[in-house]
Amino acid sequence: MNSRLERYVLYRNLIGIAGALAIITAVIVLVQFVDLSRSVGERTTVNAADVLGLTLLKSPSVIQLLLPLIFLFGVMFAYVGLNRRSELIAMRAAGVSAWRFIMPSAVAAFIAGIIAVVAINPISAAMNARYEADRAQIMANYLGAGETPKDIWMRQGDEHTQMVIHAKSHDTVQGEVRLRGVSLFVYQKNASGQPEFKRRLEADEALLRPGFWQLKNVREATAGESSVQSDSLTIRSTLDSEAAVERFASPDSITFWRLPGAIKQTEDSGFSASGYRLQFQQLLATPVMFAAMAILAAAFSLRLVRLGGLAGLAGSGVALGFVVFFFNRFSGALGKADIIPLFAAAWAPAVVALLSGLTLLCYTEDG
Repeated sequence: MNSRLERYVLYRNLIGIAGALAIITAVIVLVQFVDLSRSVGERTTVNAADVLGLTLLKSPSVIQLLLPLIFLFGVMFAYVGLNRRSELIAMRAAGVSAWRFIMPSAVAAFIAGIIAVVAINPISAAMNARYEADRAQIMANYLGAGETPKDIWMRQGDEHTQMVIHAKSHDTVQGEVRLRGVSLFVYQKNASGQPEFKRRLEADEALLRPGFWQLKNVREATAGESSVQSDSLTIRSTLDSEAAVERFASPDSITFWRLPGAIKQTEDSGFSASGYRLQFQQLLATPVMFAAMAILAAAFSLRLVRLGGLAGLAGSGVALGFVVFFFNRFSGALGKADIIPLFAAAWAPAVVALLSGLTLLCYTEDG
């Protein structure tokens, strides 16, 4: 009996979540299409099919960002429906505790959070990276008023040599990274471990090959010596194509499985990996956030219809969900600025939401 009841409640929740996902996805796709039509279509010669392609590549990352709200709306819709049809009253009259029929929602949300991190995130991150590359290619020949090209800075190295790479532009074609207007500053560590400048290379173009950079039209200047010019030159690289792309990609464009490697390579090169670490911790906290949203939604939907005020209580739940969502974004900004620890920035919103839901549920159910 109980297992059948729990399956029924879970079924109603899944229908509510699917409905919320469909509605929010439609809104996101429409908004993204209009925004890209304005920002890209007005600046370049691009047709509606290209804009739609960019929209479909960008939308999954936005949907993933809003998944906590989707769970909040979907679960709340399901429980409000059960309440209005007096099914919750029948369950309680049969002696079923609210904890019993809320648990399937929380467990399902937690499992969905795990799936979102290990399976959906890699797909959305890959599509977002493709979106950034396609958009950059479409906008390559456009320079809007007041806009300037964004310079690229990277660093590679090991325990003996460090190299700082500066480029005026880049592109990625079939997995190959190509830099243009390149300056390479090579340093070697002395006996005390301090880097000392050794040479500088200027090149019109640098193509990343497996294990080395291939430079064209190179001018090399060594400390204390005159410059030397050559048509081509190869120099050892510790980066592969994916790692190089990750250096000038946003953390959202890196998959969950590659984030630990990106963190290590970035820190080994002497750069701060705060953005990558925050993204990794936020992804780890995602299952807890989903479960917290499900519990919050249920807790705000259990008031009996005959007592009145259900709509106001549900509205309060939606408002609190938005507060949690923006608190999550705000704490992430504080973490990136090193104002609060990254672990706290990533986990505090999920834990606060979970404790708030459990507290309200205890008050509602047990008085």
